[in-house]
Amino acid sequence: MKQLRFGILAFSLLFGIQLIGCTQKPAEPVKIIFDTDMGPDFDDVGAITILHALAAKGECEILATLASDGYPYIAPTLEVFNRYFQKPNIPVGVPNSDAPSFSCPNHWNDSLVIKYLPKLKTNKDYPSATEVYRKVLASQPDGSVVIATVGFLSNLETLLKSGPDQYSKLSGKELVAKKVKKWVAMAGGFPEGNEFNVNQHAKASVYVFQNWTTPILFSGFEIGVKIMTGNKVATEGTNGSPVQWAYKYCLSNYENKQSVNRNSWDHTAVLCAVRNPEDYFYVIGNGTFVCNPDGSNTWNPDKNSNHSFLVHKYPYQKIAGILDDLMLFEPKKK
Repeated sequence: MKQLRFGILAFSLLFGIQLIGCTQKPAEPVKIIFDTDMGPDFDDVGAITILHALAAKGECEILATLASDGYPYIAPTLEVFNRYFQKPNIPVGVPNSDAPSFSCPNHWNDSLVIKYLPKLKTNKDYPSATEVYRKVLASQPDGSVVIATVGFLSNLETLLKSGPDQYSKLSGKELVAKKVKKWVAMAGGFPEGNEFNVNQHAKASVYVFQNWTTPILFSGFEIGVKIMTGNKVATEGTNGSPVQWAYKYCLSNYENKQSVNRNSWDHTAVLCAVRNPEDYFYVIGNGTFVCNPDGSNTWNPDKNSNHSFLVHKYPYQKIAGILDDLMLFEPKKK
C-alpha cells in the first residue's frame, strides 16, 4: 500500500496533476504597521526598503508608517520612501511631544527630505500616530494586524492610553487586544541588556511592556549587531535612488567615520514580522521580557507572558546576504 501511495504521488508530481488534499492555499499578505525612529541611525532605511520589497512580492500589506522620533524631518523621511516605492497614500503619523527627538551629526534626514520630497514638510504636517493607529486598527479584521517597531515605544504608550473616538468605541488597550495579532520589536538584549530603543524613553517602555497583551517577538541588540549590510546597495543600487543615496552618504560619514557596512538591527525585525522567523533564526519562547525603570531589561524564563526572542541559527553572512538582496529592490517604472 505504501508503494502504491508513493507511486501515485510521484506520478502526480511528474505530470503536474494536483491531488485532492495535497494543495496549499497561498498565505494571505501580512497586514503590518511599521513604527520607526528613522533618524538616529540609518538601518531604518534598509528596514523600510525590505518592507516595501516584501509588499511588492505580495507577502505583506503596509497599513501605515509611523514616526516614533520627534525630530522634525522623521515623518517626511518616511513619506520620501513611500513615494519612491509608489505607495504615496500609506498613512504617516507622528509622536506626541513626550517622544525623544534625535537626529545624528550628519543630519541625513534633512538632506534626504530636501533632495527628494517635492514640497518641504516637517512632522507638523502629519496627523498624530495615535490617530493613525486607531483609525487603521479599527478598520481591520479582528486579530489580523502585525505591528513592527524599530524605534521608541512612545506611540504604543499613547495608543494604549487612548480613549474612544470617532474611529472606535474601544479604549486603546481594548483595540490592541481585539485587532493586533502580534508585535515584533527590535528592542532589548537577551538574556539581559540596556538597549537604545527601550532606554531612551524608559517611562513609555515600562508602561507598554506592563500593559501589552498580545504575543511579542523580540529581535534583540545581539541579533542585528552581528549582521553587516549596506555596501551592496550603496555600490550596486540604482544610482540616485533615496535608498542608494542614504547608504552611500551615511557609510561615508556616519558618526564622523567611513564604514564598509552597517549593523542590521531593524532589518531582522521587519523580516521576521512578515516571514516565518524560524526560517532564519531559532525562536526562544514562553518567558517574559522584564523592563526596569531605567530602561534596562532582563529575561524571565519562569514566567510565561507569550514573549519570545530570536537567537542566531546561521552564519551572520548568510542572513546578511538575504537582507542585502532584498535591499536592492526597485519599484517598477510606470
